[in-house]
Amino acid sequence: MISFFRNLVGVKTDQAVQGAVEALVRWDPKAATEAELRTMEQHLDQLGRQVAEARQAYDRERREAETITQLSRQRMAAAEQLQQRLAGEADQARKADLERSLGTLVGMLEQMAPEVDREAQDAEDAGQFLKMLEDTYAQAGQKLKSARDALNRAQRDMTRAEQQRDVAERRAEGARQAAGLSSATSGLSVALKAMQDNAARNLAVAEAANAKAKLLAPSKPEQDDPNIAAAMAAASGKALPPTNLGDRLAALQQRLPAGLPRQLAGPGQG
Repeated sequence: MISFFRNLVGVKTDQAVQGAVEALVRWDPKAATEAELRTMEQHLDQLGRQVAEARQAYDRERREAETITQLSRQRMAAAEQLQQRLAGEADQARKADLERSLGTLVGMLEQMAPEVDREAQDAEDAGQFLKMLEDTYAQAGQKLKSARDALNRAQRDMTRAEQQRDVAERRAEGARQAAGLSSATSGLSVALKAMQDNAARNLAVAEAANAKAKLLAPSKPEQDDPNIAAAMAAASGKALPPTNLGDRLAALQQRLPAGLPRQLAGPGQG
């Protein structure tokens, strides 16, 4: 029978498997990008198909080895039976016939012995090759899973960093707005303080004017006491208005035009 490796793998298939395995081994899961992960997954799928093919080939080779081994054992048992019968046969004709049949079986066993060994070796090689591919497939699957997890973590970290950046930007914007509000409040405080200072100055001027007016105005005694009032008037060169009837009448007489009698004649005067 054709050897397992010549029948199943061949040179090109073996090179393809080797290339896929080497590519998976070279990849760094921590630095894998989405495109690289897709390529890794394609290689993994290709390797998975080759594992399936290797399993089918191993099953076939195992069945063939079991079949030829079973046939070899069956022929061996038949040859042993013929040999026993030959040893106990007394009839020469019958003995010659059994010997001819035994020779045929022994010849067949001798011819098939290398084939039995070859089929057994092919089945063993197929099993080893299948196990190698299965181990490689499992390692590649774990590497792909690790790479996917690393990429997902990187994406989560990137998303979290973007969220933190947004929060920081909003915080900075809030700080800028607060600074602008503080500036506006400061400006309002300055204007309010200026208005308060202006009002205080006006109040101070008004109080000074009131104090001056109060200081310059005649005091209560100067108004109530006629003697003090007369003295103040004399000191200022002004005469006080008459307060009694005689003085008031005299003041009116002084204001009469010249030529008019200043005194009216009393009763009995001509």
